[in-house]
Amino acid sequence: MNSITKLRKVGGSIVATVPKKLVETENLEEGQLVKIAVTKIKKSGFGSCKGIGSFTKEDKQWMEGKHASGS
Repeated sequence: MNSITKLRKVGGSIVATVPKKLVETENLEEGQLVKIAVTKIKKSGFGSCKGIGSFTKEDKQWMEGKHASGS
């Protein structure tokens, strides 16, 4: 089972919390040794510009370089 968790700093260490569902599914116990594979997740920009609206036909033309020049 895979899970995504946010790292946090505790003293001089970085800590990753194991979600309760994963603990229950894998029957994990405190003090048990586990192997953790680390994969960085790229931050998505989805939803970061709320309220900007959808692209228009003019926006698409501008992105394709088909916009009218200002001269």
